[in-house]
Formats: sequence, C-alpha cells, structure tokens
Amino acid sequence: MSDDQRDQRDQSTAGPRPEPIRFFGTTWVHHDGGYALRRAALALGSLVTAVAAAVLLRLSYEGLEIGNVGPFLSISVVVLFAIASSIAFVKTWDSFSRRPRPSSDEAALKGLKTIGFIGSLIAYFLRCFAEAPGEKLRRAEYERASAEYARRRSTRTGNPAARRPKRKK
Repeated sequence: MSDDQRDQRDQSTAGPRPEPIRFFGTTWVHHDGGYALRRAALALGSLVTAVAAAVLLRLSYEGLEIGNVGPFLSISVVVLFAIASSIAFVKTWDSFSRRPRPSSDEAALKGLKTIGFIGSLIAYFLRCFAEAPGEKLRRAEYERASAEYARRRSTRTGNPAARRPKRKK
C-alpha cells in the first residue's frame, strides 16, 4: 500500500490519528509499507554509524597519544565518553517506553547525550530487533485514544432533541 493510499485511508476514518515515528511514519500501525525493511535498514544504519563513530573516537584518542598530552587527559577523555555514552543509552532506551516529563532534566542532558551519541545509536540498534523505536509507547497511546473514542461514540444514540418525551404512568 502506498503512502497516498494509507493517508487516504487514515483521513477517511474518523477518530484519533496515529502519531508518526521518525523513519517509519505510520507504517507501524499495520506493519505495512516496508515496515520490516525499514526496521532492518535502521538497525543496520545505526550499527554502521556507531562503528564509524567508534573508529573516529579511536583515531582521536591516538591523536592525543601522539600529541603526548599525558595519561590524565587521555584517561579523562575515555572515561568522559564512556559515561556520556552510557547515560545517552539509558535516556534513549527510556524514551522508547515513556514520554519525558515536562519539567524533566532532558534539556540539561542534551549536551551530554550529544557527546555520548554512540550510546543512543546502540539503543536504536538493539530496539530495532523487537519493534520500531517508540512503537510500544505510541501503540499504547493510540489504542487508548481509539478505545476512548469508540466509547464516546457508542454512548451516543442520536439527537436528544428529536426524542419523544417519556410517558407518565
């Protein structure tokens, strides 16, 4: 099914609309439109990017060694990237299952997550084995909204003004 046909189908149905996921759009709803291929491509792309980034970090570390900056700075750089990557991994992994609170520290950790981008890439790689990253969260929200919409629609019986008055016994 093409994206145009999917959009027409989604527009023709009343009710809540599924929230698109980056790289997947709304293909996660029915697992159509190349969903499996997209998951495989995202997993492969994030793994290749993480490996390339690790190679670049290794070259940067070797540059520090060639520059003879000393063991303290060399060890500090390795520890910094390790801590930043682990924090980025955990925060990215958590973002797949729950939305951040409005008053959370996500904005404060943005720089740290940028430094530890390898952790985020690994989280995307691992999550693609089970589902599209964030699919579980969005599916639960979409099903909850659809059930709420169906409940609201089923309680309506028509125009209340057109009803006949009840007879008194």
